[in-house]
Amino acid sequence: MANYENYMPYSTALDTTEAVNALFRKVYQYMAFGLIITALTAYFSVSSRTMLGLLFSSRAPMIILCIAEVGLVIGISAGINKISASTARALFFVYSLLNGLTCSVILLVYTNESVYKAFLSTACMFGAMSIYGLYTKRDITTWGSFLMMGLWGLIIASVINIFIGSSTTELVISILGIIIFMGLTAYDTAKIKMMASTYDSRDEEMTGKVAVIGALELYLDFINIFLYLLRLFGSRRD
Repeated sequence: MANYENYMPYSTALDTTEAVNALFRKVYQYMAFGLIITALTAYFSVSSRTMLGLLFSSRAPMIILCIAEVGLVIGISAGINKISASTARALFFVYSLLNGLTCSVILLVYTNESVYKAFLSTACMFGAMSIYGLYTKRDITTWGSFLMMGLWGLIIASVINIFIGSSTTELVISILGIIIFMGLTAYDTAKIKMMASTYDSRDEEMTGKVAVIGALELYLDFINIFLYLLRLFGSRRD
């Protein structure tokens, strides 16, 4: 989109810029609120003996939560055209809450210092890549197929390593995971920017839906960078 702005009438280019800015304000607001919900949920879960008992009494609660999270992501993505923007937003926040429950185990396994450092490092890396995706003149939407192949390879390698249990393989997976999700952060940001030019920005309902999908994608990128950094550098509790 940026490649064509020099050939647009000034008012049209300005309108496009305002539409992109308005969309990204919503995207980042939703994403930030989702991360806050996740963090608070994880903190209060490990602070409550009742919640700890419910979550870790057996494997069933975590399995159910993971299935519910996958179902919500698929449901939001596949059904975005059929549901309202407010419903999509509510489902995203429900997903953020459920993810907070599953992420509570992190606070039990890793030291607080490791969690804080990983979060701050993630924020810096995510911010840099998102800014790059937003302002670069290059068409990085072509990265999509390569990044998706890398992501599937990462998933397959992770599943295989569950049975192998190789620490070297886990190290390589963590490094590749960080690289892939940093790339996805820039790619998803550029894709959201491009989406801003495909619909009427005055349509608040459509803007809300695109903002939710964008927030969900960037939220997932952020969380995965955080988890891989923690696996790579985090110190476990004794």
